[in-house]
Amino acid sequence: MAVSTVLRIGIWIVLLGGGLMAGRWLDEHWFITLWYSLAWHLVSLILGILLLWLVLKAARNTGRTLSRYGRKGDLPRLETNHLVTSGVYACMRHPMHFGLLFLPLSLALMVGSPGFVFIISPLEILLMLLMIATLEEAEVARKFGEAYAVYRQHVPAYSLKPACLKLLFGGVVESDSGEHHV
Repeated sequence: MAVSTVLRIGIWIVLLGGGLMAGRWLDEHWFITLWYSLAWHLVSLILGILLLWLVLKAARNTGRTLSRYGRKGDLPRLETNHLVTSGVYACMRHPMHFGLLFLPLSLALMVGSPGFVFIISPLEILLMLLMIATLEEAEVARKFGEAYAVYRQHVPAYSLKPACLKLLFGGVVESDSGEHHV
């Protein structure tokens, strides 16, 4: 596994664990009434589970797409060496990241931490967007060169268009010819 992959996993652990701890502190100091509200916890748990389901569905669908079409030859798990520009990748450059952006919020909702929901997870989402815009974009540009530069000119990093979201959450279907379409 590449160092950058291990580093990303470590960052996720720090963000989620730190978010839980900081959120709990904020709950005790700023959100005490909401923290002890049963209605808040029931609603936030349901919303958190639904959001986590969407996050996992997006990660599964984009992960399968990258595994099938982004790997040529024998590569370590989670590594790619082929630029995927079709399917959901035709309408946004970072669909997996887009889905994973909401992982901290889904966890915050499931544990019912208002501090994590309203303060920490939005900050973590902004941090992740910044990291994707700087670190991830630079890494992918180095890996795929001119092909990525052309792709970047035509495809936005993220898209909220309904057709694109349908692709993100719909999955990948392989045809008899081996081509993929959704």
